[in-house]
Amino acid sequence: MAVREERLSAAIKTNRMTLIQAITDGLGTMLEEDERVLLLGEDIGKNGGVFRATDGLQERFGHERVMDTPLSESGIIGTSVGLAVNGFKPIAEMQFLGFVYPAYEQIMTHVSRIRMRTMGRYTVPMVIRAPYGAGIRAPEIHSDSVEALFTHMPGIKVVCPSSAHDAKGLLIASIEDPDPVLFLEPLKLYRSVRDDVPEGKYMIEIGKGKKLKDGNDVTLIAWGAMVQVAMKAAEQAEREGISCDVIDLRTLYPIDREIIAESVQRTGRAVIVHEAHETGGVGNDIVSIINDYSFLYLKSPIERITGFDVPVPFFALEEHYLPTPARVYQAIKKTVHF
Repeated sequence: MAVREERLSAAIKTNRMTLIQAITDGLGTMLEEDERVLLLGEDIGKNGGVFRATDGLQERFGHERVMDTPLSESGIIGTSVGLAVNGFKPIAEMQFLGFVYPAYEQIMTHVSRIRMRTMGRYTVPMVIRAPYGAGIRAPEIHSDSVEALFTHMPGIKVVCPSSAHDAKGLLIASIEDPDPVLFLEPLKLYRSVRDDVPEGKYMIEIGKGKKLKDGNDVTLIAWGAMVQVAMKAAEQAEREGISCDVIDLRTLYPIDREIIAESVQRTGRAVIVHEAHETGGVGNDIVSIINDYSFLYLKSPIERITGFDVPVPFFALEEHYLPTPARVYQAIKKTVHF
């Protein structure tokens, strides 16, 4: 029986883990509980995955549960669809989100549509795991942040944790979901953050954001690796007498509109932070949500701090592409002094 987040208490035993360790723990928990859960991906078995997220799982659960696949993203997703509609719960790993493009057609035309296409007769209970984002000096395509390609695809949920605790709880909830979930894992946070992670099975509700810091002057909205950037900017603003609400969305589709509306209606100001390109980014959807629910409460224009409208540059220029706490802090000051 899964323990839901709101029921967690001090009596539950926890272990200190990195985000990648929490993902491994979540995968092992579900493989052990449910024989319908299968893992598919390139080098995930014997090698334990390019980031070791599946390290040791093939030894524990066998080759028929943790399967190395050919180098074919389209084949991995197509095979997972067939497994899902036949009663399994496949978890497909993309080595990097930037490698998902050959599988995009499968996701768009099959993964996200089968429930509608069959009038609910079939569902696709599968998870697509994908490390994403810049900050680790990876080669071209490896650092892409293209979550907006999927938030504009009705039929698939998009989840993005920023802590080890949330990563395990959201991953288990994604595996238990009857519909497909794209589970984004911020590369920069894999081993740079640690958290207390409960043992065993627990779930965090998909579609619910989390407030990390209370403030009254500005609302900061972020997800993934940018949550850390927003928190650092909020701490700097605090030293200057500006208090910030910091919201980690955790789920990008469906977005938690209520947590955004409540915060912006109280602070009257908003700064959105994401590392994806500005044009067509999820930040645009958040601006629309604020306009729909909180426009008359605004005291200044909404600010967006994002990546630039260029391909993610080679690693020598990577830090110039990514949003920084200094850029976010300047946006905070701009909204306050408008």
